Amino acid sequence: MTVSQFAPGVLASQQIERLFDGGVITAPPRVPGQVQPASLDLRLGARAYRVRASFLPGKGRSVADRLDEFGMHEVDLSAGAVLEKGCVYLVPLQERLALPGDLAAVANAKSSTGRLDLLTRTVADGGTEFDRIAPGYDGPLYAEICPRSFSVLVRPGMRLNQIRFRAGEALLDDTALRTLHRAMPLTDGDPVIDDGLGFSVDLSAGEAAIVGWRAKPHTGLIDLDRIGHYRPADFWEAVRTDRRCIVLDPGAFYILVSREAVTIPPAYAAEMAPYLAMVGEFRVHYAGFFDPGFGHGMPARGVLEVRCHEAPFVLEDGQSVGRLVYEAMSEVPEQLYGQDIASNYQGQGLKLSKHFAAP
Repeated sequence: MTVSQFAPGVLASQQIERLFDGGVITAPPRVPGQVQPASLDLRLGARAYRVRASFLPGKGRSVADRLDEFGMHEVDLSAGAVLEKGCVYLVPLQERLALPGDLAAVANAKSSTGRLDLLTRTVADGGTEFDRIAPGYDGPLYAEICPRSFSVLVRPGMRLNQIRFRAGEALLDDTALRTLHRAMPLTDGDPVIDDGLGFSVDLSAGEAAIVGWRAKPHTGLIDLDRIGHYRPADFWEAVRTDRRCIVLDPGAFYILVSREAVTIPPAYAAEMAPYLAMVGEFRVHYAGFFDPGFGHGMPARGVLEVRCHEAPFVLEDGQSVGRLVYEAMSEVPEQLYGQDIASNYQGQGLKLSKHFAAP
């Protein structure tokens, strides 16, 4: 298969299906919901390797070579196994790629993964960056998993990260983004467009209302197969403020929400741009993909996974915390986010991961 079959842009669900048919992706039989509007969920294999430290294999070296150097012990996941908070694991994934020379891929943690502070990154042989798969790559994929706030119970087939495929370049510059917003509003209110669509944090709810959640330092285990099962109060502290600001504690993990509602039109996808250090002593991170149809016809705000760095930092209502970079789709997906698929976060406001019951 050659990429000339695809128009420039992010590949849609039906095009991803064709990648399987053409042998670009090889894997066990797919499961319902694995192919998303603009991405493919990647599945954990049957074993994990506890490693001494996070690593990249480097040019010309395989992950297996580096496992011999950094591996500590093997963990059988077949009956379920605990990945402990603060430890680093490498898990071979069930999917394998044989990309043509002009088709690239980019991976990211799924929304529910990020909201659990479960650092999950994709690693490929010869990789010099996490989550970036070069055109022409032919080989296995691995998930590096580091639970930061909660220990988790995992099993083979669980889907913690996802991958997109990109033919050519289809990023929208600021001029194109402004034109798109005039035709189909991307956010409520006046957009801040500067190297993408800017968004800010909402801390305006007042003393009685919850503006965010802070992960508790000592909690029980989370079984990732249990949906709507856990009480938020057992794992999270509610964050309230009457001053329209909060102080982020170094090393603490927060779930906050954007002030703006955002929309991803059906013919486009978006990704949260890398954090810029000039913004402050914190990082908004982890789950960065926004599918075609997110917020379309049902306003949805962006949930922010925030970790503070070395010094306490005052975060104020309306402060800029990130930006969305939009890309054109190669084709409009046959199914959109929130329409006839299991989309957990359509129309969302401040929301914990799907594993927690409503507060």
